Amino acid sequence: MEYFMRFGMEENPFLKNSREILFENPEFKEVQMRLLNYLLTTRGFGVLTGGSGKGKTTSIRVWSRSLNASLYKVVYSSLSTLTVTEFYRTLASGLGLEPRYRKPDNFKLIQDEIQRYALEKRITPVIIIDEANHACTAILNDLKMIFNFEMDSRDRAVVLLTGLPSLNHTLQLGIHEPLRQRITMNYNMDGLSKDESKEYIQTKLRGVRCTRQVFDENALEALANAANGVPRLLNKLANSCLMIASAKNSDMVDNEIVMQAVTDCELV
Repeated sequence: MEYFMRFGMEENPFLKNSREILFENPEFKEVQMRLLNYLLTTRGFGVLTGGSGKGKTTSIRVWSRSLNASLYKVVYSSLSTLTVTEFYRTLASGLGLEPRYRKPDNFKLIQDEIQRYALEKRITPVIIIDEANHACTAILNDLKMIFNFEMDSRDRAVVLLTGLPSLNHTLQLGIHEPLRQRITMNYNMDGLSKDESKEYIQTKLRGVRCTRQVFDENALEALANAANGVPRLLNKLANSCLMIASAKNSDMVDNEIVMQAVTDCELV
């Protein structure tokens, strides 16, 4: 029997590959509103930042899935390991093009295709550039040129830059002033409050039809304090708690088990 089944769960809601159970706290709703109702309307550049594990990827995934495929073409790229040349080739491939070898050729190819989507197909390209805090100056400088149409009088695409808060510090540099002036939406995710962290755990449990009390009040308090508002850490610690409790033949997670989980996770 799987260790989580002793707690009356259909599956473990705290694992990465489990069913997605959304916790729609005010910050999540605010991000969706800014992305759906503002950035899509104004187009141009948006910036979404937040510490590691605070929910940026989940928010972006939910947003992109909600977009009508007949109206929007979503292209995702991560800058964590990309050079300038690789970035151009990835962007071209994402738009369904055969990448060229020379940067100027890819530049023209991408611009022409974005124009074709916007003017002929009536489809707005939505370019999501993740891990943008790793972007080099060359890529950031080129971004404002790739998406410059009709002498900068038209926004033909939505470009969302996401990454750690250091991205905003980078964009504050004088060399990036032209790009920063094109940003129409900027939001930083702060993470969950203590009460939201507790409700996050309970929401996950309800999502897998768990009707029992799995974490006592002291355990929820300890989890909220240890995770410091980071959903990814909440998931990691909660899963560790379940494994420890099962190994101890305990039907409920208490403060002692949480402390052991915190110690175990720090050693990983």
